[in-house]
Amino acid sequence: MDFKGKDIIAIRDFSKQEINYILNYAKKMVPFALGEKTTTILQGKVLSSLFFEPSTRTRLSFESAMNRLSGRVIGFADPTATSQKKGETLADTIRMADAYSDVIAIRHPLEGAARLAADFSEAPILNAGDGAGRHPTQCFLDLFTILTEKNKIEGQNVVLLGDLKYGRTVHSLAYALSVYGAELTFVSPKSLQMPKEIVDECKELGVTPQSTTKLDRIIKDADVLYVTRIQKERFPDAEEYNRVVGSYKINNELLKPAKEDLIIMHPLPRVTEIHPEVDKTSHAIYFKQAFNGVPIRMALLSLITGGVL
Repeated sequence: MDFKGKDIIAIRDFSKQEINYILNYAKKMVPFALGEKTTTILQGKVLSSLFFEPSTRTRLSFESAMNRLSGRVIGFADPTATSQKKGETLADTIRMADAYSDVIAIRHPLEGAARLAADFSEAPILNAGDGAGRHPTQCFLDLFTILTEKNKIEGQNVVLLGDLKYGRTVHSLAYALSVYGAELTFVSPKSLQMPKEIVDECKELGVTPQSTTKLDRIIKDADVLYVTRIQKERFPDAEEYNRVVGSYKINNELLKPAKEDLIIMHPLPRVTEIHPEVDKTSHAIYFKQAFNGVPIRMALLSLITGGVL
């Protein structure tokens, strides 16, 4: 398949066949991501890393991915140190990054910012998260994690837990899991339920998600438990946040009825929603999940810049 020059804006822009191709290609990248092999396929290429929002895993894994491919990285992680502080528009910032690099990764607090960036750039755009909208590269690595840990995505009973209203990771993942015909259960406080448009997308793909506020009632049937943080920074009202923070806490007691092969995922960072005691169990794969961001982003960078293994 030819992905050269393609923007990575939303998972819905990809067919199941294309997603499968990317996941399989990412498997080839794992030894390079681990440093066991080296490659120079992106030597001479430059990635602009434009992070208008705080990030640890996404930003560092993009930079690690580009370096592992022998490319170079320019950019910023503090927009207050850029000309945006002087009033420069996002469009003009993108035009400048386009002039200086071959590919652009952007994280921005406003939903739709990545698609707007694509309108002003000749270089391909990678959406590294746009507000409460979409986070396609996270979705790819989540699918990759489920595939590598469970050997298949189809038919898995996946529970999405926590902030489903503002959580951009679960918005993308719910759609993608529906493409594969997974069983979906949404668990959240009533005020943080999955947006209706996401539920409707799932139904259009033939999956009817179940919704509940009670995790303890459904944990025994789960194959995958995907936990999200209640995101204080997304709430327009501090009192609304205070009412729901701490709604769910995963600990070993809660996991007693769970399947032996249940995997627990989290896009990270976590706060109090997963107790550290869970880290030592066989269920916990969220740190391995975070590593998977490197081979996935290596695959995407390689494919859209034409430097294919």
